[in-house]
Amino acid sequence: MLKSTALVALLTLLSRVLGFVRDAVIATYLGAGEATDAFFIAFRIPNFLRRLFAEGSFSQAFVPTLTHHKDGASAPALRAFLDRTAGALSVVAVGATAAGVVAAPALVLLFAPGFWRDAHLFGLSTEMVRITLPYLALITLTAFGASILNTYGHFAIPAITPALLNVTMIAAVIGFARRLDQPIYALGWSVTVAGILQLLLQLPALRANGLLPRPRWGFNDPEVRRMLKQIGPTVLSTSVTQINVLLNTLIGSFLVSGSVSWLYYSDRLVEFPVGLLGVAIGTVMLPHLARSQAADDSRAFSESLDWALRVVLLAALPATVGLVLCAKPLLFSLFQYDQFGMDDVEMTSRSLATYALGITGFIAARVLLSGFTARHDFRTPFRFGVTAIGLNLLASSLLAYAAAPLGWGHAALGLGTSLAGLTNSGLLLVALIRSGIYRPPAGWGLLLVRTAVACGVMGALLAYLNPEPEAWHDWRAAERLTHLGLMITAGLIAYLACLWGLGLRSRHLQLHPVA
Repeated sequence: MLKSTALVALLTLLSRVLGFVRDAVIATYLGAGEATDAFFIAFRIPNFLRRLFAEGSFSQAFVPTLTHHKDGASAPALRAFLDRTAGALSVVAVGATAAGVVAAPALVLLFAPGFWRDAHLFGLSTEMVRITLPYLALITLTAFGASILNTYGHFAIPAITPALLNVTMIAAVIGFARRLDQPIYALGWSVTVAGILQLLLQLPALRANGLLPRPRWGFNDPEVRRMLKQIGPTVLSTSVTQINVLLNTLIGSFLVSGSVSWLYYSDRLVEFPVGLLGVAIGTVMLPHLARSQAADDSRAFSESLDWALRVVLLAALPATVGLVLCAKPLLFSLFQYDQFGMDDVEMTSRSLATYALGITGFIAARVLLSGFTARHDFRTPFRFGVTAIGLNLLASSLLAYAAAPLGWGHAALGLGTSLAGLTNSGLLLVALIRSGIYRPPAGWGLLLVRTAVACGVMGALLAYLNPEPEAWHDWRAAERLTHLGLMITAGLIAYLACLWGLGLRSRHLQLHPVA
């Protein structure tokens, strides 16, 4: 499982790096203003669905069911299940896309009600929604194919698929943005084109393994109906963070101009460690947990969860420290060119720091959720998800109202989301322990101390190596990236060396395979 996780992490890393290149290109060519606010509001919807389906809820509901058919059903029965699932998903996805195109103004009003005050901004956002919404149907079918491949142990193609979105958007901005009267349209159309390419990428691998579905009407199949019903609560429980980010966008639309863009860039940076680790571990671990559950091996089930949580702790805490202390260096190095000014760096760094505080909770929740869905328990995480979303809405609204006069309104939204993420993961962890599903072994206290000390050493070094913002502003791109790279490398070496000096060894992270 470690090798598969490393492969998925490496390919996800490539996609995330390309995502930063994409955002740097957007910031350089388009800056942060009315047009980008309109696009980011529109892009939130299909991008939210990408995270939902490609990295979350669909696989949580589908993979355990497919694993059951794979291990216990005949080949014709398995084929019929895949065909009917493909047919049902196609109908749902196309219908939802068509409804969304018709209701585009209502969607903009829902996700950015503050835009109603500006007729031009509201109209542009509505057009962007209609252009990007076909991605909904495309990513749904792409996620279906990717989940099939993951269940059968083929992780590479699904893991590289998100990179196509970034490559397509980069090419569109560089190649077409400055040739159009309204450059933002290049971004809008690139999203739909990317969805087509991502779906096409799955087909050869599915065909080569004899797994390519032939869509059939599937709503009369009890298994398909049951799985589709499970997707509903799983969408909410899997996507607490994404829903909270959308709520922040809604509230942010009432704040000063640029708030939506500052929140977007902050979310993008936080999503780097969250997506890299959460997706890699979750993608590989869910089929493993499903097999443990099918084999009625509770010990292997608990050990898998424990291994994943230890990896989360060792990676998430230093990521939090690094993002908080390196917020401005990252923003200067990646985005502060041409249209993205010093004020944008300052404001984005505030929301980045508050978002980063929730990284451990965001990642841990993805891992812990698999402990429920692999056992077909969708109600428990659903209840906790509703609680976390309600907490975020209340905390973010109150904090933003109080902090807005100080220029920290958008940053307060990030703090509310972090508190909700930590609460959600805490509730999931306590429930798994109380039910006896997860039995933490000895050694957690020592691991926490080692990690905290190593993070402290790393943080002190990063603070020492970080010059004043004026220096970052005066440096050219190569100098910024070089110094940022040296800071990250030095911090990582210090962290790992400290862990080694405190006695942490690879054997402490070993996982025994399922018998």
